[in-house]
Amino acid sequence: MLDYFVTNPRKLFIVDGLGAVVSAFMLGVVLVLLHSHIGIPQKTLYFLATFPVFFGLVDLYAYRQSAEKWPSFLKWIAIGNLMYCFVSIACAYLHWESIKPLGWIYLVLEIVIQLILIRLEYRIAKKLIVQ
Repeated sequence: MLDYFVTNPRKLFIVDGLGAVVSAFMLGVVLVLLHSHIGIPQKTLYFLATFPVFFGLVDLYAYRQSAEKWPSFLKWIAIGNLMYCFVSIACAYLHWESIKPLGWIYLVLEIVIQLILIRLEYRIAKKLIVQ
């Protein structure tokens, strides 16, 4: 998979952007409707949803840039995704007692997916710089 994205880095922006759209929809629509089953307050869900909306826009912008700028964008997107993980963990800590099992499942899965994506983005950025 690493080699595929190294030869097609523009597609990684698409994957990251689509993931951001899914996260924004899940947080800002689906989980808001199910907040009583999730245990995360609606305001917190809306707050968390703003991050993937922003990341999706950054991915779209990066996709349209020239190839020599892609490694830099990948590094910044990876850093942004890592910061989002920290914000998610902080929100989970703030609502520790009210989050229900479904809420924990969603948060943990999202963080795990983010960490995998962060590692992939950073490794691809490093390989693109070497080339």
